[in-house]
Amino acid sequence: MSEPSDTEQSLSQIVGGADFFISLVDHFYDGVQDDDVLIPLYPDGTNTTAARRHLAMFLEQYWGGSDAYSAERGHPRLRMRHAPFVIGDKERDRWLVHMLAALEVQCESLPEQVRENVLSQFTAYVKNAADHLRNS
Repeated sequence: MSEPSDTEQSLSQIVGGADFFISLVDHFYDGVQDDDVLIPLYPDGTNTTAARRHLAMFLEQYWGGSDAYSAERGHPRLRMRHAPFVIGDKERDRWLVHMLAALEVQCESLPEQVRENVLSQFTAYVKNAADHLRNS
């Protein structure tokens, strides 16, 4: 995502910053924790505390918010970080089910024109990211 100019807001600013991404990720992981396809991929099993924190920080940074993710964890290197896990079409599809459902819930309270823009941009990004992370 490109840096916003001085007169335009980042998507992170538009949605209210870190709280939006924390809540989004919590909704997402609430679904993942009960998903028999996805939860085996998590090294800590159903203890998704660290995964939640990392994903929320990553998403906030990606969408123009705080750079805490890179400060703490370095370059995202998404493919490298996900390489140890078998991610095929089934895993991608289940991940998208939970992420898109979480996004719908999280965007309900946004004003309509903002909601449509956020849903459009975010949906395109997560579909692309999910496809990119397939390795099987």
